[in-house]
Amino acid sequence: MAFSSALTLTDLNDYIAPSQACIKPVEIKKADNNQGPSEIKVDNQGGYYEISKDGDESKLEQASISLNDCLACSGCVTSAESVLISMQSQEELYQVLQANKANPQQQKTVVVSISPQSRASLAAKYQLSMIQVHQRLVAFFKHQLGVHHVFDIAFARDLALVEGAREFIERYQTYLQQGGEALEKQWQEQQQQLEQQDQAGNAPRARRRGGRGAAGAAGGAVDAPQQQQSIPMLASSCPGWVCYAEKTHGEVLPFISTTKSPQQMMGSLVKDYLATKNAIRPDQIYHVAVMPCYDKKLEASRPDFFLEEFNTREVDCVLSTGEVDKMFAEQQIDFRQVPEASVDDIFNKVGVDPVTQTLTAYGNAGSSSGGALEYILARAAKDLFQLDSASPENGQIVIKTGKNADLKEYFLQGADGRVLLRFASAFGFRNIQNIVRKVKSGKCSYHFVEVMACPGGCANGGGQLRPDEEHTETIPAKDWVQHVEALYRSCPSVAPDDNDAIQTVYSEWTALRSQEHVAKLLRTQYHAVTQDLSNPLATKW
Repeated sequence: MAFSSALTLTDLNDYIAPSQACIKPVEIKKADNNQGPSEIKVDNQGGYYEISKDGDESKLEQASISLNDCLACSGCVTSAESVLISMQSQEELYQVLQANKANPQQQKTVVVSISPQSRASLAAKYQLSMIQVHQRLVAFFKHQLGVHHVFDIAFARDLALVEGAREFIERYQTYLQQGGEALEKQWQEQQQQLEQQDQAGNAPRARRRGGRGAAGAAGGAVDAPQQQQSIPMLASSCPGWVCYAEKTHGEVLPFISTTKSPQQMMGSLVKDYLATKNAIRPDQIYHVAVMPCYDKKLEASRPDFFLEEFNTREVDCVLSTGEVDKMFAEQQIDFRQVPEASVDDIFNKVGVDPVTQTLTAYGNAGSSSGGALEYILARAAKDLFQLDSASPENGQIVIKTGKNADLKEYFLQGADGRVLLRFASAFGFRNIQNIVRKVKSGKCSYHFVEVMACPGGCANGGGQLRPDEEHTETIPAKDWVQHVEALYRSCPSVAPDDNDAIQTVYSEWTALRSQEHVAKLLRTQYHAVTQDLSNPLATKW
């Protein structure tokens, strides 16, 4: 992989902002002797050559950009697919495992946590079920490589969903206390006026064109300024979106949920709960997360998730789905032939299906981005409005698609047809920028927005597997993401409220530590970046 002289972004679906030149595209070492001026040549393969005054050529070393370099830069902020990341890779995992074999008395406990989106991507490539992929990954990591535990991030996601719903309800109640009731009344009145205009046949042109879709009814109808910084609550599980907000829109940071993402929630479980329960230090655990997105490497490297007391991170290494698939080739194994191993008894959302009596991997209702919108909406409907079974099927939740498939609205309606809650999902930076503009101008009337940088959500993450010729013969490339999404949704849904293991772990965790300590570990914070555009190296986090 080679750098151009300045890294820029070409995919508009992933557009963030005009890019500066990368602060570290190549490494140029100064010579001791003064040979006069030289030139730089770039060949067809992207190699850099220094041409001296005498015409001699010498190839320049390609710089290795660490995660800290990337985070310190104020210019090139993408899905990180253009950045050569040397810190977190399968080589790092191999080194830890080799060190364990060389010195068994001082070995680290190696834990691998696997995201359901990664399992779905592997299931699509190898034509397996979700539980088959999970069991074979357990066999590969444990028996082939020597890992100690293999966990399911779907377990930590349940904890994140419960905490996210708790935070939303707190924010909504604060919103009402700070003038939200007046804003809600104004919104209802404007909606009645729009409906009367529709019935009279003299609705504005933009209204008739957009109907009651995403750009109309809720997205831009209310012009009242926001009086507080509680609502809308913007989802925080996508590190690409969080990084974008921190670097370019510090004003929206108070609206971003402080609940940790499922990856970092698992980091807290592993480095705090598991370490305490097993009476070992957090730095004696090496924690690897397998994720669908390269940005998750950047998330794991955030200073907020570094345990200074033990000089370790909550997640030491993040591997993309593609990197794990590459490991199969490096180990010279056929993943289809890997035997299915038993699953760890903790931190896994796996059980025996009562109907089929077979081992099953369970999931959550909602999109492949984690189902935060669907769960928080259902929980808020129950706790705030006593609607125990609100759903699209009974008409209490109305779903409308916006100008594109990656923008949707969700309305919770009361028995009288009055809209009680307004949620939205915005995937891809074109939709995100529209949401950000409305939040900054005080014209966003949503109560919650699920935000994802990747169009199509996490099933389409940059670290996921892409179809090859073998697969495109049966599944067109344009339908590949939908196929991965379908495999993800094939897992039966079990709501976090019905996951007894979550409550058991939480109770044990608070008993081992304290409720205040655990509550602090479930939340995080964000930092607006101070930029010095004249000197990118002076950027402060």
